[in-house]
Amino acid sequence: MSENQNLLAEQRRSLILDEVRRRGGVRVNELTRKLGVSDMTIRRDLDALARQGVLEKVHGGAVPVVEASTHEPGFEAKSGLELTAKEDIARAAARLVAPGTAIALSGGTTTYALAHHLVDVPDLTVVTNSVRVADVFHTAQRASGQRQGAATVVLTGGVRTPSDSLVGPVADQAIASLHFDMLFLGVHGISAEAGLSTPNLAEAETNRRLVQSARRVVVVADHTKWGVVGLSSFATLERIDTLVTDAGLPAEARAEISEHLRLVVAGEPGDEEDV
Repeated sequence: MSENQNLLAEQRRSLILDEVRRRGGVRVNELTRKLGVSDMTIRRDLDALARQGVLEKVHGGAVPVVEASTHEPGFEAKSGLELTAKEDIARAAARLVAPGTAIALSGGTTTYALAHHLVDVPDLTVVTNSVRVADVFHTAQRASGQRQGAATVVLTGGVRTPSDSLVGPVADQAIASLHFDMLFLGVHGISAEAGLSTPNLAEAETNRRLVQSARRVVVVADHTKWGVVGLSSFATLERIDTLVTDAGLPAEARAEISEHLRLVVAGEPGDEEDV
């Protein structure tokens, strides 16, 4: 981490969280030196991250939160994390979408960011089990009127999860009868051993149906998802065509992922290539 007094709070907190996870804990005085800010600023940052449930404050510093494989954060808790990375990923992923295609977007804060970049792509058919994603397109259409080429949005039914996804038998049945050109999938965790996983058993089955209905599967996930394993796996890495992630992904993880699928690192040379 470089010393930079002008870091935005979001960037600074992302750096702090990466350091906590990498080292297993940090002290306030270490962070003040590395980031070039005051003790009070660091303590405010740690307070904010602790409220989001991503680290635990201890005397003089902070340590990671050890989450159970069944822990499922809500949409609001996740929406404040890795904002810059999610925006970079969303921009890179949006370039993969051609006008007139049928795509699916799963639930999640990264697919929610992606939806904002797709509202002006003409003649899309968008299938989603995310209430939040559907609202993005609905709000855009309401603001612009019934413009020509506006997306046709199909929202599956189902039971709402803490992440505002619709899952369960109703969603599964609706998805099973459809076929998409491309699926954009947000994930709770991704690893070489467990593949894609989630702490929610019903969501795992719905995601499994989404994957089965897609010609191409694109996972959109920031670097903090690598190595995370939820309770239930629903797809292997071999079933994925492309992973769009951010520059925070370590070199060893990039090498391991590249053995299984196409890797696009948002913001780096080559991220604009057609995949």
